Amino acid sequence: MSIYKELQRECYEANMQLDALKLVVYTFGNVSAVDREKGIFAIKPSGVPYELLKPEDIVILDYDANVVEGNLRPSSDTKTHAYLYKNWENIGGISHTHAIYSVAWAQAQMDIPIFGTTHADHLTADIPCAPPMRDDLIEGNYEYNTGIQILDCFKEKELSYEEVEMVLIGNHGPFTWGKNADKAVYNSKVLETIAEMAYRTRQINPEAPRLKDALIKKHYERKHGKNAYYGQ
Repeated sequence: MSIYKELQRECYEANMQLDALKLVVYTFGNVSAVDREKGIFAIKPSGVPYELLKPEDIVILDYDANVVEGNLRPSSDTKTHAYLYKNWENIGGISHTHAIYSVAWAQAQMDIPIFGTTHADHLTADIPCAPPMRDDLIEGNYEYNTGIQILDCFKEKELSYEEVEMVLIGNHGPFTWGKNADKAVYNSKVLETIAEMAYRTRQINPEAPRLKDALIKKHYERKHGKNAYYGQ
């Protein structure tokens, strides 16, 4: 029996949730989960249909994307996950989807403006869109360079990965993360919902203003501030 059974189960269940929430098309998407004590992470194998996926199929790797355990090829996005785990020590799970509205904003190469309180309940900034990757990086170690692309975007926009747990990759799609794999999937669904709301807002009123600062502060702090009172 694998010593990574619990981590594989966590990763498997998060991937199945991604499918249940209709955030993936066929096999386009993946979730990973990390074990910081062991210095490894688990990720969905590449191209395996969700209806055929089993917990024991989940691949275990180190932060340099070397396979530690598993007989199947890991997700094609594995090196991106590995790079983020190696550089952002306080994340426990990562999710990548090809959800329609999130991808649409990524293909438009646009940040998602903070139009409403649903957005402000989760973060106080526009959802960032990293610019499309340079040609020389595309021709190089593409998935690894996607990780660099994400970190560069956050550095340029002066964002904290612990406060903004999501990003769009220009012409590609969304990555989200969180304290564990479940939270990463939760953030994927939140991102897709906000992306659709923002799209429809722009359809109704192309000149719709951003949410005013007082409402951004109120809605974020009532869930995340020191005097938060949302929930039980």
